Amino acid sequence: MTMTQTATGKGRASGRITLTDVAARAGVAVMTASRAISQPEMVSAALRARVEQAVSELGYVPNRAARALASAHSNVIVVLVPSLSNAVFTAVLAGIQDALDADNYQILIGNTRYSDAEEEKLLGIYLQSHPDGILLSGLTHSKRVQQMLEASRVPIVSMMDLSGDPAQLSVGFSQQQAGYTMTRYLIDKGRTRIGFIGAQLDERTMKRAYGYRKAMREAGLADPHLEIMVADPSTIALGAELLGRMLAAVPDCDAIFCCNDDLAHGAIYQCQRRGIAVPERLAICGFNDLPASAWMNPSVTTIGTPRYRVGFEAASLLRTVIKGGTPSASQIDLGFTLMARESA
Repeated sequence: MTMTQTATGKGRASGRITLTDVAARAGVAVMTASRAISQPEMVSAALRARVEQAVSELGYVPNRAARALASAHSNVIVVLVPSLSNAVFTAVLAGIQDALDADNYQILIGNTRYSDAEEEKLLGIYLQSHPDGILLSGLTHSKRVQQMLEASRVPIVSMMDLSGDPAQLSVGFSQQQAGYTMTRYLIDKGRTRIGFIGAQLDERTMKRAYGYRKAMREAGLADPHLEIMVADPSTIALGAELLGRMLAAVPDCDAIFCCNDDLAHGAIYQCQRRGIAVPERLAICGFNDLPASAWMNPSVTTIGTPRYRVGFEAASLLRTVIKGGTPSASQIDLGFTLMARESA
């Protein structure tokens, strides 16, 4: 047997099993084999069984791209998120999968790593699968991504934030208002030197920082020295480090708003190492209400975000549009919850 031949005796440069091989093994026409796979209800049970047996024996995998070109739908949904290790986005993905399972959609998940270049690369690859719809994290994308999305004419739903454009479908909550609400809570508790620690510096972090600044300005407490913003990934270790930097720069700081819970966890651990009482000497709060936050000692005051519901509702909205339905609303505001606990 030559290198380009398979066990079926047919020479192919790729060696890939094709629909023609399945039809030959089942003893039916190629069109019949195709129908048995894509529209099984259109063929008899006996024919369907023969084709299924051939598929199983040969290990045939249907060519989704070819089927998408032949029909109007691929049953593929593209989902792009900035992280696969962050618990925030794993919850979003769980909601998406639960919403799409009933229709047997195939989900192509891409991790953009908070990089415009990576998002451009992934989108370019995934659009070749002719997806029925796309779920994107956030509202802001590079010019190249915008061009590809517009050219694709594929339905798109943005997640985690709310667009001001009624033509842009989005599901989430106001990141800016959430940042404002947490800062206002600390001000109402009597804190006057409230620091803000931001990491990653993605669009959601920047909107939370904007809400923080708005509350501080309104209260006459604004001071640029109270902000530490770094582009490093958000981690517990970084939270501990940035707490030290904050106290070195602003010794009279009496509260810290961390843009993510893992930073808040690190800040609390660092306070414990230094013998700084939380919240008596220094109030610390976070964002996203990660599972560990309720069990920290002290438990973390934070903003609870509906991550699972964001994924579920965004995917449900996309399904409606794909099926030709008219959404009841183009913007779905799921809100957020201030979780007042022991740390602030």
